[in-house]
Amino acid sequence: MDELIKYAPELGLGFLENVKLALVGVVVSLILGTVLVAMRVSPTPVLRAAGTVYVNVVRNTPLTLVLAFSALGLSDKLGLVFSDAPQTNSFWLVAMGLSVYTSAFVCEALRAGVNTVPLGQAEAARAIGLTFTQSLTLIILPQAFRAVIAPLGSVIIAMIKNTTVATAGGFLADAAATMKEVFDTTGASIPIFLGIVVAFMALTMPVGFFTGWLSRRLAVVR
Repeated sequence: MDELIKYAPELGLGFLENVKLALVGVVVSLILGTVLVAMRVSPTPVLRAAGTVYVNVVRNTPLTLVLAFSALGLSDKLGLVFSDAPQTNSFWLVAMGLSVYTSAFVCEALRAGVNTVPLGQAEAARAIGLTFTQSLTLIILPQAFRAVIAPLGSVIIAMIKNTTVATAGGFLADAAATMKEVFDTTGASIPIFLGIVVAFMALTMPVGFFTGWLSRRLAVVR
């Protein structure tokens, strides 16, 4: 336990970076995933095709490849820069890659929720003169979100765990990178491994319990 106590402040700061990545990823991926599902159920063929291609390509691409492309392709080759500070720039590149990747899974979860909404409700919305956007935002999506709270919770939990591969995007301040630095200095330590495991469990388990409770609380009875 001596190594865990000694390096706890550094590991804590690294874990805090994972929490920040997760928070940014949750917000951006939910927004982008909602836009994608709107494209996938849109009556416009071009939008449906674009949404389908995006989701299928991103879902079948390894996350490490997405993060590496963000760092090497978008930043180094195309000059996409969020900040002059290297650490801040790499943070936002990783957050962007993580959000782009997770949004595809958010989209598919929401699309499953859209499919649970009875078709007659969409037809009734059109009958009273609502546009596609109005029926989607006022009638379909609210019910879709309620139907897939638990699956969205699983997506969020997976994304939280995926923050540990942030080093693939050049971000070297997260918990996994800090742990590697400690191991390079002192050698592998089981207490440090267990400490990181407990820290992530303390983050993911409440998300699972809360989304499970919320899904039962807001379940739509058909």
